[in-house]
Amino acid sequence: MYKSIVVLIVLGTVICFPELSEAQCAMCKSAVESNQENMSGLGDGLNKGILYLMAVPYVLFAGIVTAIVLSIRKRRREQEIS
Repeated sequence: MYKSIVVLIVLGTVICFPELSEAQCAMCKSAVESNQENMSGLGDGLNKGILYLMAVPYVLFAGIVTAIVLSIRKRRREQEIS
């Protein structure tokens, strides 16, 4: 019960005050802002890097789940044959 209350408070705070939940470090933010003023492509590269880092865990998780599901199906087929 205590954990769910804490989660609701944190989610409520993040939703009501999104400026408190910035995910970039100060150095990255200042570099992107200064390069956007100069029309440099650093911001695009940084965003692509963030998307790449975000996608890797999902791909690994999907691969692991697929391997588990295939293993379970193989065992069931072997049990049906026996």
